[in-house]
Amino acid sequence: MVKHIILWNLKDELEGVKKEEVKKGIKNALESLQGKVPGLVEIKVETNPLPSSNCDVMLYSVLESEEALKGYAVHPDHVEAANTFVRPFTKTRTCMDFEVK
Repeated sequence: MVKHIILWNLKDELEGVKKEEVKKGIKNALESLQGKVPGLVEIKVETNPLPSSNCDVMLYSVLESEEALKGYAVHPDHVEAANTFVRPFTKTRTCMDFEVK
C-alpha cells in the first residue's frame, strides 16, 4: 500500500464565502474519485483545520501500489478534478508519498 498526502494553501485573495466554496469544491471533486480510479483504496479531503494549522486543505489517500499512484496521477477524472477545482485556487502544494508494509 502507498499513502499519498497533499497539503495545500489557497490563494490569498480567497476569503469568506468564496474560500469555503472553493474548499467544498475541492473536497467533492477529489472524494468523488473513489470507485473511478483503479487502485485507489481510500480518499479523504479535510477542509476544516484547527487554528494551529498552517495549511487550508489536506488530501489523504491510500493506493494499492506505487504503480496505482502513477496511474492516479494521469487518470482523466483526477486530472479534470485537479485542473478545475484545485490548481486554479491553490498557491502552495506539499506532497509526501510513502509505502506502508
